[in-house]
Amino acid sequence: MANIKELADSHLATALAEERGRSAELVAHDGPLRQTVIALRNGTRMAEHNSPPAASLQVLKGRVRVDLDEESQGEFGEGELWILTHERHSVLALEDSVFLLTTVTSQQGQDSRS
Repeated sequence: MANIKELADSHLATALAEERGRSAELVAHDGPLRQTVIALRNGTRMAEHNSPPAASLQVLKGRVRVDLDEESQGEFGEGELWILTHERHSVLALEDSVFLLTTVTSQQGQDSRS
């Protein structure tokens, strides 16, 4: 089993040392369920991307902002859990941050909204 606190510390250290200011690791994968630890250095943005059928973001350290185009969906700090929009969005680290991204993707031949 993964120790999320240890992974968060390790990935944040890596993100701080990386030129791109980020580090990530898939820590759970079970059918359509995926959980990924993502660390971003202060000011680093995950570019706009499509959202899977279901996703949540839980901030483990720091503070992040989820943006939809030019608008902010919200700012989230340590311990907060947010259900992500189904629209294209980006994530900006407002501080050195780590979050757990949980996604549920549809499996081939299935629609996860059923």
